[in-house]
Amino acid sequence: MSEDSSQTRRDDETARLRVLVIAADPLVRAALATLLHQSGYTLAGQASPGADLAAEVTVYRPEAVLWDLGWDPEAGLEDTLDQVAALAGAGLAVVALLAGDEQAGAVRAAGAKGLLPRDAAPGALAAALEGAGQGLLVLDPGLAARAMPSPGQGAPGLPQELTARESEVLQLLAAGLTNRAIAMELGISEHTVKFHVNAILGKLGAQSRTEAVVQAFRDGLLLL
Repeated sequence: MSEDSSQTRRDDETARLRVLVIAADPLVRAALATLLHQSGYTLAGQASPGADLAAEVTVYRPEAVLWDLGWDPEAGLEDTLDQVAALAGAGLAVVALLAGDEQAGAVRAAGAKGLLPRDAAPGALAAALEGAGQGLLVLDPGLAARAMPSPGQGAPGLPQELTARESEVLQLLAAGLTNRAIAMELGISEHTVKFHVNAILGKLGAQSRTEAVVQAFRDGLLLL
């Protein structure tokens, strides 16, 4: 398959993802709708947080939700978390836009698959929706620390924490580098790379490098 045909297929898949935009400010809703259109997504509809979202979902039948929590996310936060949980429980991929990291943990715990700052670039929005739509956990680096449990406080079943070096190796695995290339990049021996790869596979419960990368995306250990 040619590169052009592969790109066309990806564009077609993106266009089929129907997104519901939720924001209190109508100007923000309009701006996000424009960004979605420019990125090739299908705008399923627009709604305010105070709307009957169950009815909106029934009418618009979205596959993903892009939710702007506004500059004061504390306002009505409890209701917002309930609504995010309901949408996530209905199988929708929710990507939330936050003004800061204070609510990142609560929004993530409610079921949001993506967390981005409100000033995220259009490309980051598109990537987050694509990843969340595929079931991946997509966290902006500036929000990830508050969104994920601290070591020793995570829920049962979460993977063991990777060391700093293992995280570096994992990033390079995701980029498609071979063990030899990783060794050259990090200035370590190929034998040491193999040791780190085996440790990563064990901690993630993966049987292969590819499976480890996929699992790492799902667990939020790799960011799009």
